[in-house]
Amino acid sequence: MKKKVLITCMLLFAVLNIQAQQAQQDKKWYDTFKFSGYGMLQYQYQDRNETKTNTFNLRLMRMILDGKIGDFDWRAQIQGTNAKGPGEPTVQLVDLYTEWVKHKEARIRIGQFKRAFTFENPTHPITQGWYAYADVINRLSGFGDRAGEKSSGGRDIGIQLQGDLFPNASGRRLLHYQIGVYNGEGVNRSDKDNRKDIIGGLWVMPISGVRIGAFGWTGSHGGMVEHVLDQDGYIIDQRTDISLPLNRYCLSAEYDKNEMTFRAEYIHSQGWAAQAIGSNVIDYSKGDKADGWYVFGIVPVVKSKLHAKARYQCYRQSKDWDSSKTMYEVGANYFINKNLEITAEYARVNDRTLNKHDYNFVDVEFDFRF
Repeated sequence: MKKKVLITCMLLFAVLNIQAQQAQQDKKWYDTFKFSGYGMLQYQYQDRNETKTNTFNLRLMRMILDGKIGDFDWRAQIQGTNAKGPGEPTVQLVDLYTEWVKHKEARIRIGQFKRAFTFENPTHPITQGWYAYADVINRLSGFGDRAGEKSSGGRDIGIQLQGDLFPNASGRRLLHYQIGVYNGEGVNRSDKDNRKDIIGGLWVMPISGVRIGAFGWTGSHGGMVEHVLDQDGYIIDQRTDISLPLNRYCLSAEYDKNEMTFRAEYIHSQGWAAQAIGSNVIDYSKGDKADGWYVFGIVPVVKSKLHAKARYQCYRQSKDWDSSKTMYEVGANYFINKNLEITAEYARVNDRTLNKHDYNFVDVEFDFRF
């Protein structure tokens, strides 16, 4: 009888212990769960092409879920924006991925996430410091892309390997690598031509705060249409399901430390363009090459309170000066607290694709985090 009681007690203890361990594991998972987000409210003025506009915009809103399950991190992010234009909001899933993070030397990410291309692309809009990413980033890094891809925030669906190598005496790692394989079609879209894009990057960090790197991208953009024209320019036929080759490289340098950020990048692209962002019609008149660059500095005037900034950028949609758009920008970012920020900037723009090349541009934003 005593033996049966002892066995019963041991079994009961084992069950309770398993339940306690499971509860502890569940609590551990629950403790890693995090909900956050931010909103960006915008006012813009410009006198482009002798037509003045001034308007309030809802630039974007994001809601983010982060968590950890064992050696895996995960993220889901939803964005709402007026990317199609005022009154035509777009709400879409922008991030959904998990990443095995057990070893710093080799981490594997799978799902939908930022492409492994340029230093600027992975930065969050609310921490990037400007009214928008540089034009060359937008046009050649998968935002409103030259190749016709719809606005995808620099993201795609695929798998990526990345890691940090060669720690120095203080533990700071000196080399980062990353390489990914993607559909090549942007967010929430399957591969249209069954050809994958391969994108990789490598940078060294010789001094704390400094990164010097290079990136490469080879792939294609499927589902394109070619219009066949007669001698008068009228469409008489069309070819469909064309895949446009896409080859790009980027050279990058950055210093980011003590609230000071200086960054410069140059991007070159080879591959035909589409008629417009989101269009699948090829526009051969734009040529098969484009390039652009930017350089900026953001420095603290009052630490953690007020930053001054200046940026020079140029994008050439046909890799010639007749197709160039250049912006000279100055501004300031004021931090009410760590979750509230007011940004303002003025730009003088020279766009040689317009009848009136020069115009003024003003942007003021109120950004908040939660």
